[in-house]
Amino acid sequence: MPKVKPHRTSPSLDMTPMVDLAFLLVTFFMLTTKFAPEEAVVVDTPSSTSEIRLPESHVITISVDKDKRVFFGMDDAKPKIEMLTRVGAKYGVSFTAAQAKTFSNLSSFGVPVQQLPDFLSRDNEQRKAIKQPGIPADSLNNQFIDWVVEAQAASRKEFQKPAYIAIKGDGNADVPTVKKVIKLLQDKNINRFNLITDLESKPVAGK
Repeated sequence: MPKVKPHRTSPSLDMTPMVDLAFLLVTFFMLTTKFAPEEAVVVDTPSSTSEIRLPESHVITISVDKDKRVFFGMDDAKPKIEMLTRVGAKYGVSFTAAQAKTFSNLSSFGVPVQQLPDFLSRDNEQRKAIKQPGIPADSLNNQFIDWVVEAQAASRKEFQKPAYIAIKGDGNADVPTVKKVIKLLQDKNINRFNLITDLESKPVAGK
């Protein structure tokens, strides 16, 4: 009697769960990814072999570009508005709620406080077109250190600790300007800060 051959079927794999998982992963990363905000000035930092990383939050960034301009940035929105109010009050400058909200979303800025209301009232494209003169940081008009002091006070009030300070100097920045910024900080007993650099590959031994 001839043998009955079993019917062979091709193996199949249901890909639906895999597609669902991939879709969920893409959705997760889209919702949780934070894009780096656009900087007010492009600074080409020098390289070093230091591997110290900046904290994820509570950071004050002081930038000095190749044209000797000083820029100020802070990443925490709530203390940033507190800081804006206090510095504005010191110089007799007031801000609307809309201007304060716009300020809280800026990554950094480089204009005197007297020009801030007009600067904040413009739309994003108009602000990009403005060549910011830098924050005054001289003995006669030292607005820069006022921003730092009030930022630290607002950070202590909100987080019970001062913000981390990082200085971002352009590789072609004027050295005396960077030294002046450091001295202004030290004159206020602010001695803990780091310089931001690009990571340079370490030399290989024997080469």
